[in-house]
Amino acid sequence: MIGIIDYGMGNLGSVSNAFRFLELDAKIVTRKQEMDACTALLLPGVGAFGDCMAHLVEHDFVDALRSWVDAGKPLMGICLGLQALFGESEESPGVEGLGIFSGTVKKFDLPRELKVPQIGWNRMKEVQPECPMFNGIPDESFFYLVHSYYVCPEDPSIIAGSTEYGIEYCSSVWKDNVFATQFHPEKSQAAGLQMLRNFWSWAEEHK
Repeated sequence: MIGIIDYGMGNLGSVSNAFRFLELDAKIVTRKQEMDACTALLLPGVGAFGDCMAHLVEHDFVDALRSWVDAGKPLMGICLGLQALFGESEESPGVEGLGIFSGTVKKFDLPRELKVPQIGWNRMKEVQPECPMFNGIPDESFFYLVHSYYVCPEDPSIIAGSTEYGIEYCSSVWKDNVFATQFHPEKSQAAGLQMLRNFWSWAEEHK
């Protein structure tokens, strides 16, 4: 079973509906004690980095998520759930992220003709085509994004996919048991649903 972390910020409805459509077993997790019944976790999120971390602290998920990753269990982050995996963000100076990956989250600094936030469909170039979450998904498929900030990993080897919007930036990461995307698979039609299905299969292999 995949546990969808509910910490007060996130597209819980759309993510849950996507798994329901795929007929895959997923449930919303509101307390860290409920994580024990899950084979994998999904960390969604919309809003501001600082609010996200405050809510994770308030709901006592910070250490629980770090321990989950340290134990080698599968975790997927979506949108703000990707950004929260890093140490810090320009959006909320002084706020500590989960620190699962080294690096920072930066705000787009783009020519005036490119609107910020980036809202809409854009291509993802597969930097790590061997990533199991890309199975059955053509390279440079379109995914749906809504964001003003992007992650900048210190270790470029964790970049799984990249996207161009004025600059080329990291739009997905993968290392060991952690995969995360800036885009919203649950809103990205066939390619996004396939990615969620791949995450499910990957999690099953890690049992």
